Amino acid sequence: MSPPVQSVPSDPVLPARADVVIVGGGISGIAAARELALRGSRVALVEKGVIAGEQSSRNWGWCRRQNRDERELPFAMLALRLWEGLAEEAGADLGFRRTGLVYASDKEADIAAWERWVAMAGSYGMDSRMISGAEAAALMPGNARRWIGGVHSPTDGRAEPALAVPVLAQAARRAGASLHQTCAVREIDIAGGRVAGVITEAGRIACDTVLVAGGAWTGMLLRHHGIRFLQASIQSTSFATVPGEEVTAGGVAMPDVTLRRRLDGGYTVGLAGFGTLHLTPRGALQARPFFPTWRSRRAKLRYRFGASFFTGPDSLQRWGADGPSPFERIRVLDPRPDMALVRRGQREIAAAYPALAGIGVARAWGGMVDCTPDGIPVIGPVEGVSGLHVCAGHTGHGFGTGPATGRLAAELIRGDAPSVDPAPFRHARMVDGSDLGGMELF
Repeated sequence: MSPPVQSVPSDPVLPARADVVIVGGGISGIAAARELALRGSRVALVEKGVIAGEQSSRNWGWCRRQNRDERELPFAMLALRLWEGLAEEAGADLGFRRTGLVYASDKEADIAAWERWVAMAGSYGMDSRMISGAEAAALMPGNARRWIGGVHSPTDGRAEPALAVPVLAQAARRAGASLHQTCAVREIDIAGGRVAGVITEAGRIACDTVLVAGGAWTGMLLRHHGIRFLQASIQSTSFATVPGEEVTAGGVAMPDVTLRRRLDGGYTVGLAGFGTLHLTPRGALQARPFFPTWRSRRAKLRYRFGASFFTGPDSLQRWGADGPSPFERIRVLDPRPDMALVRRGQREIAAAYPALAGIGVARAWGGMVDCTPDGIPVIGPVEGVSGLHVCAGHTGHGFGTGPATGRLAAELIRGDAPSVDPAPFRHARMVDGSDLGGMELF
């Protein structure tokens, strides 16, 4: 059962022209639409399904800087500052609270990795600190497991994904953006090496700039136009519990399971690192750049051959402007949750927090996390096609960094001074032979 998402009405008329067309109604696209509209751009956002229907409502709801890749840390710090003021600016509660995050482990390797991270992050002004086993116990009251230590960030936070993105969408509309759901982009109109518009199932929109923020579907649309985009999808499973005793006001990460307190008094539970890799043609073609990441994650991965091979975002399909496109065939990517992982999560919760033993599952859901080989997103222009920008590959971090993503994308589109260094997020690293390394897991 997918998370219930607050509905957002669509604008009734597709504009004939816009300055910027945004493809994708997740938090990245919505935040960019709002930022661009506030800066005076005429924006049309088109979404094949419903706003926040895919990963933007299916994530854990963490708004963190803790344990980010160093290249992404200034970006994550900007995002948290922006989250702080969004409720007032949007005129509604997004569920954001600075309630802190605690990571705890009984593995020496985890402690060593966190120590390296805290030493690095201190130079950026982070307030995260290493904690002893005794301090972990004090910060995690009611936790029955014994930890050798951990790391604590008291000012990181949480928000409600299914609430926050629709609220931001309404704010984007008030700023002047138009929103169009059940409206798939079939093709980007490229003429003479530059963007001329988009062709949707409802008609053409002329524009000079397109921002592709389609989550797991981004690579498919770009590949349709001969543009290389390294992206792999991992199916995740999460679930929400019924209301229960408060064992944390924020978020707790243990080696195999995470908890985040919800506004409704329950918890969103994530299975840390676990997922299903669907075997697809695209996966085989890009196996080499993803090999280091696969090697680090393989212990917690399962493998599946099924419908994704033929119809999913990593499949090989062809279509034309007259359609229908794959984006119309699957309006909302809604993979089934792995109920074995849900049961494992329940067992882990009960072992760690006896007060939560037997807590009911309100709903469980699957999601597709779009990953890049180095674990950081692509945000910025595509060289060789003037006016084409990308914002995808957030590797499970996209919700928490969403406000910063929107701001940076808008700045790069308009030629404004960027709030953070955009170089780590450049698309060119996918095609210029850069050493992408692997994704470090925390």
